[in-house]
Amino acid sequence: MNKKTNAFVALGMFFSVCTMAQETQQPTVETLDEVVLTDSRFALKRENSGKTVITISKEEIEKNQGRSVAELINTKSGIEVNGSRSNAGQNLGVFVRGGRNRQVLVIIDGVQVSDPSQINGEYDLRLLSLGNIEKIEVIKGAASTLYGSGAAAAVINITTKDASDKAVHVVINSSVGTNQSQDDQDYRLSDFNNSVNVNGTLDKFTYKAGFNQQFTDGLSAALVEEGEAERDAFSKKSFDLNLGYQFTDAFSINIFGNVTDINSDFDGGAFFDSPGNEFNSDQYRVGVSSTYKYNKGSVHLNASYSTFDRAFISDFPFFAEGENLILDVYNKYKINNSFYTIVGLNVIDNQATFEGNAQDENPDFNIIDPYANVVYVSDFGLNINAGARLNNHSEYGSNFTYNINPSYTYKFGEGSYVKPFGSYSTSFIAPSLNQLFGNFGPNPELDPEENLTIEGGVEVKLGKNFRASALYFDREETDVIQFDFEAGYFNSEEVVNTSGIEVEVNATPVKNLSLTANYTYIDNENNAVLIPESKANFTVGYDFSPRTFASVAYQYTDDRLANDFREFPATEVTLESFSLVNLAFGHTLKNEKWRFLLSVDNLLNEDYQDVFGFTSRGANVKLGVTLNLL
Repeated sequence: MNKKTNAFVALGMFFSVCTMAQETQQPTVETLDEVVLTDSRFALKRENSGKTVITISKEEIEKNQGRSVAELINTKSGIEVNGSRSNAGQNLGVFVRGGRNRQVLVIIDGVQVSDPSQINGEYDLRLLSLGNIEKIEVIKGAASTLYGSGAAAAVINITTKDASDKAVHVVINSSVGTNQSQDDQDYRLSDFNNSVNVNGTLDKFTYKAGFNQQFTDGLSAALVEEGEAERDAFSKKSFDLNLGYQFTDAFSINIFGNVTDINSDFDGGAFFDSPGNEFNSDQYRVGVSSTYKYNKGSVHLNASYSTFDRAFISDFPFFAEGENLILDVYNKYKINNSFYTIVGLNVIDNQATFEGNAQDENPDFNIIDPYANVVYVSDFGLNINAGARLNNHSEYGSNFTYNINPSYTYKFGEGSYVKPFGSYSTSFIAPSLNQLFGNFGPNPELDPEENLTIEGGVEVKLGKNFRASALYFDREETDVIQFDFEAGYFNSEEVVNTSGIEVEVNATPVKNLSLTANYTYIDNENNAVLIPESKANFTVGYDFSPRTFASVAYQYTDDRLANDFREFPATEVTLESFSLVNLAFGHTLKNEKWRFLLSVDNLLNEDYQDVFGFTSRGANVKLGVTLNLL
């Protein structure tokens, strides 16, 4: 019996179990407790969602002041962000459920973001500043139906800071800390983060402005085995502006802009110090979002124009430029208390500059995708989220994706339920401009990669103090785009299979004590590089008072394979498993204007390699302060 047959049998059994339940329940879309949005674009109670959505709240973000987005999401189930424990300028590998960067889509305030100048077209998480973020939602699994190319393993949905109801509200964050390796424990102050956010509401007008600055020094990017290596500094500055106006009760519009500049030293490779190498990256984004509400629905428009300029200055200089225009317009309609629909059109135009390209120095492609999605919330516990998208690409033609995601909520007692869920979803990854037309082995005949993900699990919630979930997933990848020095880029005939298990627990066993834990097991038939087979996170937090908290966090990362490119062909090496312990302590003064945060990372100074041949951070201390004005 093949995978598709197994899936339909499993779904059939799922529906059979659901129809046997006897308790009648009322739909709860209107009275929301914990709300999730990303998996359906409708604000649904978590109990009516067929996904185990990861929500990183405003409170959790505030408790992680001075960290990066990559560091924060690296503590969540199913996610390994390789490079997040290294030098601040280290390239990041965002591996979700055993996938790669190209299988993760980033969304900022409803707009997809991608960088056409990158080899795979992915978005660089180093461009994000946690100080400007209100909330993060992560959904794992195939989500191309709603979000298009790249939403194969996960969607990271970023919501920036909200505007205050006050006329003027000012928040200033600042942190200072060490940035040292296991062997260099002299505790110099080398890590500085600062942000200022000014926002407010004046009648029908809202405004948000934010400035973020980071400077980090003290670590060499490469792990040098002999002698003293040069310290590789990292600097980032970003400015965000968002202006909104509520013309009527039904119609509102926001315009936004972002400028981000990164300057970072880098080394020549594993164990190879290269003084003088410098990396520069500039991002410019402008856009508009608007909403028009009518009787039973609303029309939404999200659009942005972005440019990216990257330069690698070394003995072998490299320059890359890219720009894209992204438009997503959709209609949300509530048919009745049980049926909710979305019909939309997603348009993307990507362009890049490849200097010296004999074929085309400024290639581009465009995507025009109509899509539709329906959510069903029954009065007896059954919930279904299903949809389809027709991808139309100017180079390879058309591609069809779809998903069905049923769940069943069986309630017992106040605030308690058991929710089995499953999904059968397809997704796609369009070839990038580099792969189609770049300077190194381009292939204009490439087809999109296709992924099929089957998922099943159960979530249990017991009142307000306990929630746990366990799931199994299986992803099949076909037409995977690979590179060969002789053949260039090509669609592989090999089928890549990855499966795994994720377990999450959130509990408050006694008042003021919180426990969160997650475990991920990945079975990759192809021995994926840098992806641990097992990974676990466990955090204990205690609120001594409404204004004082402390936490202890433990992370275990299993052995990983890596490639040693010092020889040709590259040889496989094994990076040993490691465990990290982090501490945090926070206190808010009685006037609630001042908040202080002290954190200690890698308390035991564990010696490990996050990236083969590159420096990892040892024991480090950071002190942060937040000032709320007006």
